[in-house]
Amino acid sequence: MSRYTGSINRKSRRLHFSIKENNKEFLKGKKREYIPGQHGPTSHNKLSGYGQQLVEKQKLAFMYGLNDRQFQRLFKIAKKMQGSTSLNLLIALESRLDNLVYRMNFAPTRRAARQLVNHKHILVNGKKCDIPSVLIKVGDEISVKEKSHKLPLVKANLDNDTVKFVKVDKNKFAGKFTRFPERHELSQEINETYVVEWFSRIVK
Repeated sequence: MSRYTGSINRKSRRLHFSIKENNKEFLKGKKREYIPGQHGPTSHNKLSGYGQQLVEKQKLAFMYGLNDRQFQRLFKIAKKMQGSTSLNLLIALESRLDNLVYRMNFAPTRRAARQLVNHKHILVNGKKCDIPSVLIKVGDEISVKEKSHKLPLVKANLDNDTVKFVKVDKNKFAGKFTRFPERHELSQEINETYVVEWFSRIVK
């Protein structure tokens, strides 16, 4: 599965899921809340166990902008970590550089955050890093390159509230990954256990 680059609203309707935890991007301004298609809502919506696992995997892949290869790599990392594999998988996803750039409000979406990283606007511990998938360690500092401080994309969201596992200095355009997130701080629309069950069948 390649990374999805199409309509966010269409994909959100298909999975009946908000890509952002605050729902701002889910069906914004739309009246139709059923899945897309010419026949509209149908009664054939009950999923098998396999179907539920697939949908939950697609939700996470859609939210974090991953393809299957990247997802499998993170699952292998989560399995090697101590504790619950399902929680560890979410922690690994949240530890990605592009996700933390988004969490620190340097970008309005994870897509935009990935673009900032790709275009070398982001520093990790003072050094340039253009790999969105790199996993950040607790205590690492993420900052916006000084020449990029005036970018409208960067400045637009700095005043928004941030999650509690990052600390941001808006004046310095810098933030720190202070701790791993707890489960209640992440999306409640995801059943990560189904995702672990899905990958347990195909990843050895």
